[in-house]
Amino acid sequence: MIEWKNILRGLAMGASDVIPGVSGGTLALILGIYYRLLSAISLLFSRQWKQQLGFLIPLGIGMGTAILSLAHLLEWLLAEHPQPTFFFFFGLILGTIPFILYKVNYKTNFKKHHYVILLIAAVIVLLSGLFQGDEEAAVIATGSAGSFATLFFSGWLASTAMILPGISGSFVLVIIGVYQTVINALTEFNLPVLFTFGVGVLVGIAIMSKLLRYLLRAHTVGTYAVITGLLLGSLYVIFPGLNDGVIAFILSLVMFAAGLVLALFLGRIDRTRAV
Repeated sequence: MIEWKNILRGLAMGASDVIPGVSGGTLALILGIYYRLLSAISLLFSRQWKQQLGFLIPLGIGMGTAILSLAHLLEWLLAEHPQPTFFFFFGLILGTIPFILYKVNYKTNFKKHHYVILLIAAVIVLLSGLFQGDEEAAVIATGSAGSFATLFFSGWLASTAMILPGISGSFVLVIIGVYQTVINALTEFNLPVLFTFGVGVLVGIAIMSKLLRYLLRAHTVGTYAVITGLLLGSLYVIFPGLNDGVIAFILSLVMFAAGLVLALFLGRIDRTRAV
């Protein structure tokens, strides 16, 4: 039986996945379908795959529609108003951290080694930002084996993040340095780039869904400690600086507040559902 209402859920999740800082996994939790989604993805690669299609196909239609619709808008915003746009992303990421800490009840469950894990994850992301070069154009322009390998593994990592609550697949692409490349490929229908990235996404989902399901069940606190560290470290990576004048500064503050409030609001909805 096809669950057509999942198209609406897919629209919400697709919109979140294309914006760095908003997690599709978080939206799935809020919408009440997260654990069923993980189960359906895992079973999709088993003999029970046909039974999962009624749930996953309309969800995929909604997500695809949202991603394609928002790609042009995001490409324009990143080209014309990069500083306010990234401040919006910054607010989203900062506002997501309390949600993650609440989900794991860190005051009770975090031990010393969890804080060490968190710190290591944050440092790894921070270092990735320090050594990240401006290589986005080369990924599209050169068409080299190395560029397409980067796109493939970017899709793999992004798909892993997409199904993790609290960390955005688009945010992972920002860290790697291919976010604008993928957005550009969506708007220009660059099939070689989209195919390579898409294969990476599918392979990543196939392999990582079972592993993530296991980690979230068997090592919940440690997994959330890693997620929190990734988000904290990403604040350095995504910070755009203040270089565009007074008006842009004011607009950036407004967009930062909007992102922060949106993330806190989504987290509050999830808390209300849990009560």
